[in-house]
This record gives sequence, structure tokens and C-alpha cells, in this order.
Amino acid sequence: MRLQLALSVTSAALAAGNPLAKRAAIDDCLKAANVPVDTKGSTDWNNDIRAFNQRLQYTPVAIAVARTTEHVAAAVSCAAKVGVKVNPKSGGHSYASFGLGGENGHLIVQLDRMSKVTVDSSTKIATVEAGSRLGHVATVLYNNGKRAFSHGTCPGVGVAGHSLHGGFGFSSHTHGLAVDWIVGATVVLANSTVVEASETVNPDIFWALKGSGSNFGIVTHFKFKTFEAPSQVTKFDINLNWGSGQQIASGWQAMQEWVLAGSMPKEMNMRVFGSGSQTQIQGLYHGSSNNLRTAIQPLLSKIGGSLASAQQYDWMGAFSYYTYGNGNVDLTHPYSQTETFYSKSMVTTALSSNTMKAVGDYWINQAKRNSRNWFIIIDFYGGKNSAITKVPTNATSYPYRDQYVWLFELYDRVNSGSYPSNGFSFLDGWVKSFTDNHRGTNDEWGMYINYADPTMSRTEAQNVYFRKNLPKLQQLKAQYDPTELFYYPQAVSPAT
Repeated sequence: MRLQLALSVTSAALAAGNPLAKRAAIDDCLKAANVPVDTKGSTDWNNDIRAFNQRLQYTPVAIAVARTTEHVAAAVSCAAKVGVKVNPKSGGHSYASFGLGGENGHLIVQLDRMSKVTVDSSTKIATVEAGSRLGHVATVLYNNGKRAFSHGTCPGVGVAGHSLHGGFGFSSHTHGLAVDWIVGATVVLANSTVVEASETVNPDIFWALKGSGSNFGIVTHFKFKTFEAPSQVTKFDINLNWGSGQQIASGWQAMQEWVLAGSMPKEMNMRVFGSGSQTQIQGLYHGSSNNLRTAIQPLLSKIGGSLASAQQYDWMGAFSYYTYGNGNVDLTHPYSQTETFYSKSMVTTALSSNTMKAVGDYWINQAKRNSRNWFIIIDFYGGKNSAITKVPTNATSYPYRDQYVWLFELYDRVNSGSYPSNGFSFLDGWVKSFTDNHRGTNDEWGMYINYADPTMSRTEAQNVYFRKNLPKLQQLKAQYDPTELFYYPQAVSPAT
């Protein structure tokens, strides 16, 4: 009776367009359904609305603090009945604050109290609650038989958003993306039903989840395949003397030829990291330091470089090396990492020397004159030996397989204060140096949604994030979420 009364009040409030009454109605509905919530203004509320990207802070209508799948289903049901959009927030690392809705007034389902991880002793399949962070998952897997799965380097990132939208890291060349290790999921759909999804059960939902997950439901539990973590992993650095656009183009061209020829060993995972103070190749080789020195020598000969360092670790030691600096990787609730930044991305096929020169010239003539704390990462993404590109393009809704060679992250941050209004043109111009010169069809480049850029329109964002897979995603959105209950400003739109 109480729930019915709350919904009656809500209907009148919605008709009157009163957002404050809508807040009261969603609160009443969640309370009647016994869903835990954050009290507005409490310590938990303030922690849970804290955006990783401080440039993009939004205020939700309410925060449901889920501890069970039933809590999530009830919260989704309340959002539908009251008429508010709903978003899951796992790690909260969305560059565009999409876990907070990407705008004010959404119901947020906070998942980070759900962080249990278990490993089946016979199948080695890991069951991972969707509020777990990567460092916690890695720690528990390693402590249970030295198991692992492929994922990124930042321990505070939530496993859900990371893996459902790709999940690249320093094991991806060897073992593929995080999304490729998902073999099952428990998901709450827009009609608040709870279903299992896998290649054989609800396969269309499973396909959509694996690349565009937050558009189709809220995953509460994952099933991940795992592999035996290597006993030896070698962290290495190669200093690059790139002082001109032409030097960048020449060195980059040599690296691309090495990759395309199939000379980059499967065990090698690496990137070019450039900033105002240094340019290096950084990497993790899945093997001993002696084997790394042998494997890297052909590249060093091509680029005229030498190893600056090569340090051997066990699996967790190597993971810990690329943390925020304090060595703590087993992160759970509470969590408070924040930055203030603007970021963009590119995923491309092989680049022409003209494109490399244009990007390099911008690097030297524009970026090097920028005193902010910027960086560019050029990830060795594809090539003949990459596990990523061996997965068929249509196997998952994540689109960047087969011919793609490079993944780029461009990142510009301030150490204090607000991000400058004239800062956006800096990275926009750098990306333009790619797109103006990398001619051809749109299928030759795109962008990576885990490095979301909220300045793009919804139409542009959908196209560059999903490319050939977008029409099918839109059809499935119309089937499973036609009213767009799961919405953020760059969400997949339903086919009409």
C-alpha cells in the first residue's frame, strides 16, 4: 500500500514537472523496497558523488547502495516507475562521469560494496562481483592458485566498466582485452528482470554487453576465465631521443614496420609514453629479463636505441609497479582518487609517414610548449601476434579488431584549480592532426569509450565508439531498453 501511494504521488509530481517531488518519490520507493541508500549530505553520499574527473561533477536524484542483485533489481524497478534515468557506478573512473549519469538528476546504483571474488578450484573460473576494483581482483586471483586475467594497470578502476567496454592493459597483446575473458554475467535488464548471459544463454544480450555493457543493463556478477600467471615478468624502459617531428616519424615508422612484419613477440606488451619531460618505450615482457633482452634487440637495432632498464618481477610485483606510487593495489571501498583533466583517444590502422610527421610536428611545436601535466600514450595494440586482433570483429560489440595497430590516449590535466577553458583546443588539435591526414574510410580509425570524451555529440560518439557494430546495438537497444532507462549523454540510441 505504501509503495502504491508513493507511486501515485509520483505520477502527479511528474505531471507537474517537480524534480524535488521526484526525489521524494524515488526515496519512498527505494525505502519501501528495502534498498539501502546514501543519506543526502552524509559522508557516504559525499564520497559516492565524488567524480574521478573533478571537471565533471553531477548531482544524482538518489544513490542506491546495492549489496545484492535483488537490491539492483529493485532500484531499477523504482527508477522505471518513478521516471528517472538510472546508471551503475562501479569504480567511478569514467572520464566523462557517466557513472554519475553524465548530467544531474539520475538514480545512481553504487556497486562498490559488492566486491567479493572467488575462484572455482576445478574450472579456474572466477566469479567477480561488479563493484570490485582491478587491484582487488588481481590480488584475490593471485592468492588463489596464482591465477590472472587480462586487464588494465590502474588498481582503482572498476572491473565492470573497464571490462564491459574493452579493457586494454599490459597483458593485452599477449592475452587479449578484459572483455575477451568474460564467459558469463548476471545482469538486471530495464524491465528489472534478472537474467544470466553467456554465449549459449541470452547470447544477443551477452554480445551487446561485451563492448557496450552499460547501455543494456546492470551487471552484478561476472564469470571470468583465468590463466596461470607467469612466474617471471620483466618491466623495461627504452629512452627515445625524439627531438623533432621528423625524428618521431622515422622512429615510429620503424616500430610500425617491426610490428606489421610479425616481429613483435606475443609475450611483449609495450607503449610509447611521452610527456613534457621524457619520451620512452615502457613495457612488460611476460618472461625473464634474459629472454626480454634477446627479444627486444631486433627493435633496438631498427631504432638505434638501448635498454635504459630491465627489472624482473613476479606477476603481482609487475602489476604493482604501475600503480599510483604507494604500492597498494588491493583497493576496495572507500576510495578517493581524483584528477582534473581532459582526455581524448584514437584507435587506428597502420599510419602513413605523413600522418606520423603531422602528429610528431604537433607534439614538438605545440605539446612541448604546453606547461601543463599532459601525456600521450601510443600503445602497441595490434599486429600479427596480438591476441586482440585474433578475435573476429563480430564476436563482441567491441569493434576494434583485425587491422587495427595503434591505441592512443591523450591526456591533459591540472595539478590544482579548474581546467582552463582554452585547454580543450590543445588535445582537439592533436587529434585533428591524425584525422586530417589519416585518410580513408571511417573504419580505419575510431575512439575508445573507456577514454570517453564528453564534448562529442551523441551521434558522433556512437559512431566513433562502435563503428560497424552500431546498427546491431541500436536494434538490441530498441528491443531491450526502448525507453532508454539506462541513459547517459552518449548512450546507444534505440533504432527507430
